[in-house]
Amino acid sequence: MSDLAGRSALVTGGASGIGAACARALAARGAAVTVADIDTAGAAAVAGELGGESWAVDLLDVAALEELELRTDILVNNAGVQHISAIEEFAPQRFRDLLTLMVEAPFLLVRAALPHMYRQGWGRIVNISSVHGLRASPYKVAYVTAKHGLEGLSKVTALEGGPHGVTSNCVNPGYVRTPLVDEQIADQAAAHGVPEQEVLEKVLLTESAIKRLVEPDEVAALVSWLAAPEAGMVTGAAYTMDGGWSAR
Repeated sequence: MSDLAGRSALVTGGASGIGAACARALAARGAAVTVADIDTAGAAAVAGELGGESWAVDLLDVAALEELELRTDILVNNAGVQHISAIEEFAPQRFRDLLTLMVEAPFLLVRAALPHMYRQGWGRIVNISSVHGLRASPYKVAYVTAKHGLEGLSKVTALEGGPHGVTSNCVNPGYVRTPLVDEQIADQAAAHGVPEQEVLEKVLLTESAIKRLVEPDEVAALVSWLAAPEAGMVTGAAYTMDGGWSAR
């Protein structure tokens, strides 16, 4: 399939997990992909595999993004981290960092990409949100707040970008098989003295009707479709991929 031939794409957090899967899926459809990540070696490895480019970037350094100009046709805002703590114990700087990474940095990248997209009358912005952009869980105050904020950014971008041929959507997976989730499972298993499979079934997947993790390639398939020409009328949407969690 080459329906994205001649298009350029930028994927943040592209060195591993969902981001790497998205980079591969977009490249498979013909896009020239730039893999952006704080992990310099990881980004270079994925980019080399795809014949693309890598961008070593610390998205917490927002001052460096304020004057950025991006000539990309497709922007996938994927970079993110998790931190689990009760609100009264949540470190304020850690809260700010998560919001910076998952709301302010995407805003600055969208801001940097829109002029080019507007000039050519075509653009695709896909924001990797989460079921936590639609539902809350305890002990994840920064992540839930950030993902709700990302949903708002995406919708406003859809309204402003629509007249210029630019779409903006969110993809909202449940727990995805990534290093981030593997670490959460291991940490909770160690903390509670239970097997990792028990954590998976009785903690992470309690709300899901389908009792398995989402695979990164499944998320990437939806992302690549949203970036494709046939999704030109799809904008301002949030696509759940959570095994039925948000149906409750």
